[in-house]
Amino acid sequence: MPITKSAKKAHRASLRKRVFNTRRKDEVSKAVKSMKKLIAAGDKKAAQALMPKVQKALDKASKGRTLNRNTVSRKKARLSKMVKKLA
Repeated sequence: MPITKSAKKAHRASLRKRVFNTRRKDEVSKAVKSMKKLIAAGDKKAAQALMPKVQKALDKASKGRTLNRNTVSRKKARLSKMVKKLA
């Protein structure tokens, strides 16, 4: 547990940030899961329609530094590659 005044303040801030970060990560994971379900079903049109929403969720997570920008870039590249592979 934090002892100094500044450490207590930093701890409170981290608890507040945790709420936003978990919410943002949940949005990303739900979007990616729904995208992968469409890809597994072989629905290319629906997957292409959902792609901008998934990219937006990933970009927001990157902008807020919830996820690393390289991680976001990798996820976007792999998802788009999966969509392109669909016949």
